[in-house]
Amino acid sequence: MCELFCLSSRHPMRTTLSLRHFAAHGAPDGRNVDGWGVVFHGGRDVRLYKEPEPAGVSPWVEFIENYGPPTRMLISHIRRATVGGNSHANTQPFARELGGRMHLFAHNGGFDGIDALFDRSRHRFQPVGETDSEKGFCLLLDRLAGLWAGHATPSLEARRDVVAAFAAEMRPLGIANFLYADGDYVFGHGHRRTQADGRVAPPGLWLRHHRHTTRAHARQIAATAPGLAIHADTATADEEQEMTLLASVPVMSGDWSPLAEGEIVVVAAGRPVGLVSQ
Repeated sequence: MCELFCLSSRHPMRTTLSLRHFAAHGAPDGRNVDGWGVVFHGGRDVRLYKEPEPAGVSPWVEFIENYGPPTRMLISHIRRATVGGNSHANTQPFARELGGRMHLFAHNGGFDGIDALFDRSRHRFQPVGETDSEKGFCLLLDRLAGLWAGHATPSLEARRDVVAAFAAEMRPLGIANFLYADGDYVFGHGHRRTQADGRVAPPGLWLRHHRHTTRAHARQIAATAPGLAIHADTATADEEQEMTLLASVPVMSGDWSPLAEGEIVVVAAGRPVGLVSQ
């Protein structure tokens, strides 16, 4: 299955995420070789890098691992193709403008029967590629568009209600783990996943929340994370840093909490700010 990863932090951090390690993590058969993508959020805009080739053979991966910019929010996706061929358009994360800012989406699973649902819906947002995941993203944006039509920024509650309703609509179609970000918040939805013993069962997403106050401690955290180095980029060494990680499977040591089936966590500036149980 595909692999999802997200970092949200209070202050900008430089995260040297080894996409090669990430691609192999949780997939001992090495099947996640159909493309990769990583996006760094910066205010209303993003830096998005993705390729339909395996992460292990891409020179871009080495460049990003070495020179990835400091960011308060990062989302990465490693693809195992199920719907749609290997193409740039079918590679995640997906990004679209809505309300004068970039919105992001990455999905792990499959939305069987989404074509019929999509055909019955209005079509302000159209997929560029062929995947069920991108059609799901377009449906979500269609449902969110009314919130962003005016000059006022929609409330967290209004956004959360739309995302929760969308997640409930997608779960009957298949496996629906996803990350959605709008520049203010990250919404992580946990569903089911093919587990190590072959069962399709929860959890589909894991969360780790952590605080630290010194750069030295940040370096200590980085040392415990094979393939994932997290570097402090705060103004002073004693400034408190806070971060939340979301991943398909834990990618570093520490206290990880599984999301229950159908649960949505909302994260902002490194802190979980809401939880929706379905």
